[in-house]
Amino acid sequence: MSEQVEQREFQAEARQLLQLMVHSIYSNKDSFLRELISNASDALDKLRLEAFLNKDLDVDTSDLHIEVDIDAGASEATGTERAARTLTIRDNGIGMSRDEVVDLIGTLAKSGTAELRKKLGETNKASDAEELIGQFGIGFYSTFMVADAVELLTRKAGESAATRWESSGDGTYTIANVDDAPQGTSVTLHLKPEDADDELHDYTAPWKIRELVKKYSDFISWPIRMEVEKTTPAAEEGGEPTVTVETETINSRTALWAKPKSEVSDEEYAQFYKHVAHAWDEPLEVIAMKAEGTFEYQALLFIPSMAPFDLFNRDGHSGVQLYVKRVFIMGDCDELVPEYLRFVKGVVDAQDMSLNVSREMLQQDRQIKVIRRSLTKKVLSAVKDLQANRSDAYETFWTQFGRVFKEGLISDADNRDMVLRLSSFASTFSDQVPTTLADYVGRMKDDQTQIFYATGESRQLLERSPHLEAFKAKGYEVLLLTDPVDEVWVESVPEFDGKTLQSVAKGEVDLGASDEPADETAHGDFAELLTWLQETLDEHVKEVRLSTRLTSSPACLITDTFGITPQLARMYRASGQEVPVGKRILELNPDHPLVTGLRQALTDPAHRDGLAETAELLYGTALLAEGGVLDDPARFAALLADRLARTV
Repeated sequence: MSEQVEQREFQAEARQLLQLMVHSIYSNKDSFLRELISNASDALDKLRLEAFLNKDLDVDTSDLHIEVDIDAGASEATGTERAARTLTIRDNGIGMSRDEVVDLIGTLAKSGTAELRKKLGETNKASDAEELIGQFGIGFYSTFMVADAVELLTRKAGESAATRWESSGDGTYTIANVDDAPQGTSVTLHLKPEDADDELHDYTAPWKIRELVKKYSDFISWPIRMEVEKTTPAAEEGGEPTVTVETETINSRTALWAKPKSEVSDEEYAQFYKHVAHAWDEPLEVIAMKAEGTFEYQALLFIPSMAPFDLFNRDGHSGVQLYVKRVFIMGDCDELVPEYLRFVKGVVDAQDMSLNVSREMLQQDRQIKVIRRSLTKKVLSAVKDLQANRSDAYETFWTQFGRVFKEGLISDADNRDMVLRLSSFASTFSDQVPTTLADYVGRMKDDQTQIFYATGESRQLLERSPHLEAFKAKGYEVLLLTDPVDEVWVESVPEFDGKTLQSVAKGEVDLGASDEPADETAHGDFAELLTWLQETLDEHVKEVRLSTRLTSSPACLITDTFGITPQLARMYRASGQEVPVGKRILELNPDHPLVTGLRQALTDPAHRDGLAETAELLYGTALLAEGGVLDDPARFAALLADRLARTV
């Protein structure tokens, strides 16, 4: 059967990314080899597992390996043929179908393309941009840094038809069905000329390939083989030396997680992290552990220094791989770590588990639950060490993963206190440095019994909120919580070190005795005003009362102690859940001229005209001051414009 060649175009965004990657992104072009070998290793892992699970799959798994084939290009190009200066990475793994080639290689649809392009637009340094590439799973395209053209030939295990994919990285690619291809995948690079100024090395030199494999892929569990020429001196004087070709395994195949930490260098850990996480950043912390006893397992985990692009994606990956006796079982095993630690990457190798295990079985497996608890405590202990001894590293951790880490305050009741102690929060104490709850408690006033906090969309909005006025005036520190998860966890955490958590915008607050003596005469009798406002604004508020938390604003809105805040209600609605939101409490500042003026006008029938509209404006400004949304913005604007017109 002859090949039916079909030419296609890359997506527009993919074309732009290819140009960026070839001309301006990677500063270390050697990295392409690590990407190809990692892909080949994954393909071998998947084949071995599939062969175990599917007994009808007719494949030979007795000699799974990766080959590196070099053609130094002694021949000249003729016609339309290219010179034979090529480098091929070949595996006999799971392979791909035609549809998978189009989906995974021909497009970048699954790689967060738009987000990557946005981030590339925000960075000017090649070193910064390079770190982004690994996060988006497009390492295959790094081949175009070193090659003028790339050919991919693949046949999926269990299928007879193979697929050939070719591209010069110019915006198009060809794809064809072919016969007589071996199982697995081969990627052939038609190499660019060597260029020292552009850091393009000679990738047909065996010594260079050995160097790169040793640096990036020495720990790959599958043999990486390469044919090399060996020269034997002539047996007799004047005779010709003998040249033979031998196949060498050029990686040590040592599982790093099985070695004592003292025997592994930081560089080896860093390269293994980049392999297992498909990342480019350096690990922030390395966690190596070995458990013996009832359940035996080894684990090598990493806390990254940079958050992956899909950290908040529901379909994002947990990043922990499960092995059983060094046999790969599955990647992204989310049963091994709780969801709030999904940024952790690494490997867990269990000794006593069945190889025939599914995700459904893992959910019920007692050993997995024991490992999960142990890994969780180990990771939390590592974060505790960062917090106590490596403040810069902890700051990086919190900046990158704090929003996710705080999810543990909701989901992990067993470790909630530890997660709370390891968390940091912005507060009115400092504009720059976040605080722990322990530090907050250490600064509390002698008569203070509560930890005060405010939730909202931004620090700027919270600092201007009328809810904070009396707290600022009396010197009470307030936590400023602006992440969406904060709205939820504060409902789950009743106290810290015996101090209850109290929202500045919910229920009653006790700010201690006033610095000034009470003057009931100055405040007068507001009972009539409170009753009238309650009746006038009955559609919007459940109660109107005088406030102890206002110093300069005329009014603010308060949620009942056990009520749902408007911000939390919006979050529920955004997720498709309808929740009832009760009426709120309107608190008045008895010292504000607008409030005292209202009280006075209410006692004079001649000035009562228009007071209902003033009440609406008072309620609307209180809602806007906290960042709320008006039910009828047009009516509010009309009332305000009319009122302003009367003063001109």
